[in-house]
Amino acid sequence: MKTVKEIEVTGKTVLVRADYNVPVDENGAITDDNRIAVTIELIDYLLKQRAKVVLASHMGRPGGKRDNRFSLRPVAARLADLVQKKVEFVEDCIGDLAREKVKALEEGEILLLENLRFHKGEKSNDPQFARELASLCDVYVNEAFAVSHRDQASVTGITEYAPVSAAGFVLEKEIRTYYDSVRNPKRPLVAIIGGAKVSGKLEALRNMLNYVDRMIVGGAMANTFLKSSGIDTRGSMVEEDLVDTAAGIMLTAEELGIELLLPTDLVAADSFSREAESVKVPVDQIPSGWMGLDIGPETAERFAKAVENAGTIVWNGPMGVFEMEPFMAGTRAVAEAVAGSGAFSIVGGGDTGLAVKMCGLSEGMSYISTGGGAFLHLMEGKELPGVKALN
Repeated sequence: MKTVKEIEVTGKTVLVRADYNVPVDENGAITDDNRIAVTIELIDYLLKQRAKVVLASHMGRPGGKRDNRFSLRPVAARLADLVQKKVEFVEDCIGDLAREKVKALEEGEILLLENLRFHKGEKSNDPQFARELASLCDVYVNEAFAVSHRDQASVTGITEYAPVSAAGFVLEKEIRTYYDSVRNPKRPLVAIIGGAKVSGKLEALRNMLNYVDRMIVGGAMANTFLKSSGIDTRGSMVEEDLVDTAAGIMLTAEELGIELLLPTDLVAADSFSREAESVKVPVDQIPSGWMGLDIGPETAERFAKAVENAGTIVWNGPMGVFEMEPFMAGTRAVAEAVAGSGAFSIVGGGDTGLAVKMCGLSEGMSYISTGGGAFLHLMEGKELPGVKALN
């Protein structure tokens, strides 16, 4: 794909599709500005090239109408602090007001458009909406890996009308890092896949068997695999309609000579609550009506040992209900093992990235993806619509 450094941007109006869908508290204050911070490198580059920088993003789910709870105005203020430069803001992303603001931009100035999702045309990939966005720029740059698995106006539709389209620094780094890790890894390549449901990771599980030397399955999704092995996990979440599918994945792994590790013990609880009574038990000895909410200490030790000699580790999905402190130990143990392995470690965004951050181990990972859904899309072996559109 063409990257921004391969095109002339001096004096040009460059529309950057960023991902500024940042968390805010009840007072509208930004609680984590990492998604803003990762775009600074590209913005600085464009400013040094004397481009006119127009930034576009969505925030939340306003349902295609204006909702001030999801305004990007606070993002403009935080971005101005980070770049130490004035950031203009306009109350819409298309229409006369947006066009006038863009036209008034001088070289080296920055303008942030209002939330794209205040218009229904964004999510529906309406051609007219995409055309209006494209009319604001000479160059379109996709810097939003986290939404590049979406077929939406500011991600794919705009490339049909923008004079030139290219990948930004974050998008390029995400794609290169993933493919270098999976298609050309330092071996052994170990995949750690967790989370709640097999259904959400099914295609990723199947696809990754084409590349890995070892696969670790944890989280609630492991219950479905355990059930397929004849183990009754009592009140634990099980996707009954995928029990046979899980058995098939295990058989494929065996046929390919890939070691597939499942939990041997769990932290079981009498209810889904941080105040629940809990006990550490073998997977086949969960008390009646109780549920597994984390991998047990024996499993955590086995999983940690399984990554000791890894050359590359790809991790997507926590090992338990890490948001509740009593059930975070398994995810923390795996995070510590990955950080201390010496392997090149790439961590899927979303819950996995958050879990690593909560464990205070972000610095111990080689790379933490900026997009959970898009990262999973790559693990499934699929091409990202946002990348395909650039080509």
